[in-house]
Amino acid sequence: MFKIVLSSHAQKFLKKSDKQLYQRLIKKIKDLSNDPFPSDSKRVVGRKDKVFRVRVGDYRIEYVVYYEANEVLIADVDKREIIYHR
Repeated sequence: MFKIVLSSHAQKFLKKSDKQLYQRLIKKIKDLSNDPFPSDSKRVVGRKDKVFRVRVGDYRIEYVVYYEANEVLIADVDKREIIYHR
């Protein structure tokens, strides 16, 4: 089981999201602690680090897996059209 670490941007997004979206995102994030590579995860192309993403409706959760620290860093959470243009 991996430890989940949220970046400051991910924390801000989750705080300002509505209750229903928050619950959906948190469920997916908790699932990543058990299996950091679910069948719907994909690697984000064009990044130096091995950044992966999972979908939650129109939203994306970008994360990095650190095996040596046994943790998953949730790097970013946002809408699809916004997250890929940062």
